[in-house]
Amino acid sequence: MTAIARPDSRSTANVDGASRGPGEQEAAPNSRPLVRSIARVLAFNGFTMSINGIGAPWIAKSFHLGEPGIAGLFAWISLSALGALGLSRMIDRLGRRRMLLVCMAGTAVSALAAAFSTNIAAFVLCEIALYAFIGATVASGVVILAEELPIEERARGQSWGGLGMGLGGGLCLIMMPMVASRYSWRWMLVLASVMGVAGLRRAAKVIPESGRWQHAAESGTTSASSFYDAFGPLYRRRAITILICSLLGTIAAVAASSWAYFHLVSVVGLAPRAASGLMLVGGGVGMLGFPLGARGCERYGRIPTIFVAGLLTGLGALAFYWGPPAHLGLRWLWIEVTYCCFTAGLSAGQVGGNSLATELFPTAIRGAMMGWFSLVGAAAAVSAQTLIAVFAARLGGLSIVVGYLSLLAIPNAIIVALLLPETRGLSLEAAAMEEAFENSQ
Repeated sequence: MTAIARPDSRSTANVDGASRGPGEQEAAPNSRPLVRSIARVLAFNGFTMSINGIGAPWIAKSFHLGEPGIAGLFAWISLSALGALGLSRMIDRLGRRRMLLVCMAGTAVSALAAAFSTNIAAFVLCEIALYAFIGATVASGVVILAEELPIEERARGQSWGGLGMGLGGGLCLIMMPMVASRYSWRWMLVLASVMGVAGLRRAAKVIPESGRWQHAAESGTTSASSFYDAFGPLYRRRAITILICSLLGTIAAVAASSWAYFHLVSVVGLAPRAASGLMLVGGGVGMLGFPLGARGCERYGRIPTIFVAGLLTGLGALAFYWGPPAHLGLRWLWIEVTYCCFTAGLSAGQVGGNSLATELFPTAIRGAMMGWFSLVGAAAAVSAQTLIAVFAARLGGLSIVVGYLSLLAIPNAIIVALLLPETRGLSLEAAAMEEAFENSQ
């Protein structure tokens, strides 16, 4: 792979301005409304996608499942990313805004259908559709932020998107114990559906179509591109490396983030409200990883930020799931600190990862590349949940297995640091080798 030299500030501005499509210069003044709107969309997705993880104890009880059974259920649901792969390719063909709105509507309908599914097979099918739409919505939002924001705001925009998802998950964490214990966890899916319908109209008014995508569509680059162009000579090393990293990082992230509430309630033995309180405070502090990750990306670079975040995630999650030493009196303090550490690492890593992943590939295949991430993410999620289901009883419990899997965040960070190029300060066109790609088409 050809190394990309970092231009000075003047040449960066020239490259960016020269390569933009019609109307893109006008996008900068409207960046705040755009970022807020995308953050709201991602908050809705964060709320919806958190329902399974936070509601796992109640879902398991409702379907009469043990630890291996609920892990197996989540493994089947992880196949949703196969649908997200196809939907993500449509982001390149039909447009970022259009697919974002379509997938928001699909998420709302799927959530409502899942809420009324009492048969486990029907529930799994509805959840597969639900998470496929969520994956494509998140991909659309991340790509729009990358393509519409100025150079100096790209990482910050990704941090606000991640913060929106985190706040949505926090809201789910607050509401789940109250709703599930008093009524049913299924009402959370109904609420998610209502939120999706309410947010759809607002998003349609505020979110524009990507100017870069419009330019690429008008020039014929998107129609000429292939689903497999990411593995052509220009991007093969980048694509293979980043997909391997995505596999390792997602296994660690899925294992660590999916079972925290279940671990505190079913393994540690905390009351549901106490667990919610600890996770709410720890998650709130952990969300500082988003602005800190954005600052790290802009000041030190995407790759150093991902490296530090990977170490923090792996070691923090290991300490959280393997618990405090037996002689330690303040058990809750150990839980809180370790939870803060690994959630902050996940947050900062998400900012660095989204920034780097969207900057390394050209407009015509940027959505498709997000689809490949979803496919690898599906394999990673299935692998994580299957490994937990298979080895939970053999290795001494679910939490022991999750601790081992969380350590995969560390080799992921090392591979990123060794094999991927830094994109800090580069225009989107320069970082993605846009001109070389267009010439190859």
